[in-house]
Amino acid sequence: MVSRAIAAPERSGRRAAAPAALLVCLAGLAGCFAAERPAEADDLAAIAEFNRAYLAAINEGDIDTLASLTTEDHMMVASGGAPMTGKQALVDAMTRAFASFDFDETWTPEETVVSGDLAYQRGTFVVVATPKAGGEPSRTAGNFLRIYRRQPDGGWLMTRDTFNSAQGR
Repeated sequence: MVSRAIAAPERSGRRAAAPAALLVCLAGLAGCFAAERPAEADDLAAIAEFNRAYLAAINEGDIDTLASLTTEDHMMVASGGAPMTGKQALVDAMTRAFASFDFDETWTPEETVVSGDLAYQRGTFVVVATPKAGGEPSRTAGNFLRIYRRQPDGGWLMTRDTFNSAQGR
């Protein structure tokens, strides 16, 4: 029994090397089968296309499309107001806005950065809101910062949106 106890560590040391080597090989193979990320140019093009769809939905008053382009935990932070948290808060706010105004909004992205499954975009915007009941349109211009999250299907959704109005724009 004593001799067996002395010999056991020596044998288990040799046996431990084989599973460790196997784990290293399996980890290396797993990297070969990992899903490849799209090229940065493809991600930037997808986000630009996302923006076209989102802007079209705003300018057409299409609340269903807006909702489909945001995550469930979407948060919008506008200057002077409390954050609107959750997709339903966005739907409620935009439903009220679309009932009262027609919008003509444009965005000018100045920087878009993709890092893994998140991307952010910074730029400027102009929105003209025309009251449906009549009256003079109002014009607001400012800056925005948006965060997008890659979805399991590879598409992008907006998860955070913050903006402010800026004088002189």
